[in-house]
Amino acid sequence: MKALRVAIACGGTGGHLFPGIAIAQTLHQRGHEVMLLVSAKQIDAVALKDYPEFRAEVIPGMGWTGINPQAIRFLYKILQARGVCRGLFKSFKPDAVLGMGGFTSAVPLLVGRRMKKATYLHESNAIPGRVTKLLAKQVSRVFLGFDACDSYLEEANTVVTGTPLRKDLIKIHRDEALAQLGLNPHLKTILVMGGSQGARGVNEMVLKSIPLWEREKDQWQFIHLTGEMDATIVDINYRRCRLNAYVKAFSTNMGLLLSASDLVISRSGASSLTEISAFGLPSILIPFPAAIDDHQTLNARVFSMVGAAYLEPQSKLTPQGLDQKVSEILHQSEHLESMKVAAHSLFVPDAAERIALEIERGAA
Repeated sequence: MKALRVAIACGGTGGHLFPGIAIAQTLHQRGHEVMLLVSAKQIDAVALKDYPEFRAEVIPGMGWTGINPQAIRFLYKILQARGVCRGLFKSFKPDAVLGMGGFTSAVPLLVGRRMKKATYLHESNAIPGRVTKLLAKQVSRVFLGFDACDSYLEEANTVVTGTPLRKDLIKIHRDEALAQLGLNPHLKTILVMGGSQGARGVNEMVLKSIPLWEREKDQWQFIHLTGEMDATIVDINYRRCRLNAYVKAFSTNMGLLLSASDLVISRSGASSLTEISAFGLPSILIPFPAAIDDHQTLNARVFSMVGAAYLEPQSKLTPQGLDQKVSEILHQSEHLESMKVAAHSLFVPDAAERIALEIERGAA
């Protein structure tokens, strides 16, 4: 088939950006040209340094915060973004426009539709976000990360594809990963993903739990991503309780960290869950309580219903409760193994390929 040009609007959060990059990698491998449309946020600029092969353009924008003084700025950004997109599309001439959700997706999709291009949306969560609700019936097709989302979009043209995983997120042998991190291969390793947006509550809960885990210093060790604000205090507390820990604000090598881990404590954003399932890891999921439409709870429920995770609402979780759940998983080898199998069963390894084929069929 002929080579296509595809614009992928994927900026704003890692949950939108990284699946977009995964699709871009697959389209690139299949001989197509890709342009990424991203936000001005630092997370986009930092992440894209690892992918210089892709052209990336910044689209003005901001999230909708309701009827307030910021609404005027929001409308101004919309008008700016429309002008930028028109100019980019006139020069790039995309055959298709794909939006990964979030505030950077709406304007490129609307401009693409007006220019009579094939338009697509990917919704990674178990319940559709604002952009998906707004545009699902207007685009050519909606790709879904979870089957549970389909019931909310009955009038849209949907297909369940899973959420794509970057090709550079590679699993290596556990002992090799632990050696690279300077950790002990004989201890069970708990990965705490507290570095994402809205994850300070996870850090705070773990900080309160660390004294309880001092008794396990000869059994457990930790990998903890903290975000910039909490790195020092978290590191001090592990050291104070003589727990072996690898503490970093952020990491661009999640494949290494996941390969080293036996259990994950995390929020339940869809992109993080895709990574957890790809590596077949049990998890304790603490949904972000302020997430729009409580979508992280619905995501986590998909995992808990098949026995891949414990769903623990932040408002009800205590340090003692968290300690109990970690102990239940790590001290029962059969339970640990069954959760691993359940987690991996939720992974769709060819999600990016499925989406690339749909785009090829629709945009050719």
